[in-house]
Order: sequence, then C-alpha cells, then structure tokens
Amino acid sequence: MVSKLEQHIVSLLQDGDQRAIPIIYENYSSSLLGVISKITKDNAMAQDVLQESFIKIWRYSKKYDPNKAKLFTWLYRIARNTAIDKLRSHNLKFEKEIQIEDSNVYKLSTSGLNQDTIDLQKHVATLDLKYQIVLKALFFEGMTQQEASEELEIPLGTVKSRLKIGLRELKKIYNP
Repeated sequence: MVSKLEQHIVSLLQDGDQRAIPIIYENYSSSLLGVISKITKDNAMAQDVLQESFIKIWRYSKKYDPNKAKLFTWLYRIARNTAIDKLRSHNLKFEKEIQIEDSNVYKLSTSGLNQDTIDLQKHVATLDLKYQIVLKALFFEGMTQQEASEELEIPLGTVKSRLKIGLRELKKIYNP
C-alpha cells in the first residue's frame, strides 16, 4: 500500500516539480546516507555521494515508474549505484596515484608464475560489479563463501550463484 506522502512525492516528480526534492530529502536522506555510508565507509565521501544521488534523482525523476518499483526502492538503487560508482572511481584514482615506476622493492622471478593466470585480476575487473565483488572476496581476500555472505551482507545462495556465473564468464575469456 502506498502512503499519501509517497503518492504526493511521485506526483511532484512526474510533474517535474522541484518541491519533491526537499520532501524526499526530509523523509529519506538519513536512510539513503546509511546505505551510502555502509558502502563508502567514509563520511565525507558519503555526503558527496548523497548529494550526487539527489542530483540523479532529480535528473531521472520523470523516468520513475511507480508500477515498476516502490519509491524507496528506486531511491535506494540510485544511491547504492552512485556510491559503488564513486568508490570504484576513487579506488582507480588512488591506485593510479600510488604507482611508482622505479620500485626499490626486491624483484621476483616470474619463471614460477603461470602465465595463463597473471592477468586474472584484469579480467575479473571486466565482469559486472556484483560478480567482481564476490570473486575478489573469495579468491583475492581468501574468504569462505559463508564469510563472504556475512561480510557482503548477501545470502549464501546468492554468493554461490554469483561465483558460478562469474567463473563461467571468466571461462569464456580464457577459453573463447
């Protein structure tokens, strides 16, 4: 059942009425900030993402279809995806900033490395984010499926499904 408040907000959004934004902010910003903070784990970045989310909410307001999703679900998805995108771009920027051309770390021989798997992380990065997250947790961070389920806060069955699909996608890359 849709509340009168939600009906009012949806009506304002569909009419392109800017009064919707302060109402959404007043009623949903703390919940959205909680979701964003859990993903970014950085208060300043979370505040930026919340602001970017509200810009996207306004930009896509006429595309919202109440028959496809509840208002909060739609808002949640925008905030969550914006947080993931921001975190991904921040991590890429950070990785680029710390790369050093001439390292004083001792050199390792590559003769013992399997040349077929050296670029595994690069190929994992080409998968959908939901598969990347699971594969990285299981293979690069050494978590068990149960630990990944708890850490990522997704059901164990979903972890197993994403692992299976992610591995199938990687197999396509290595065995075209």
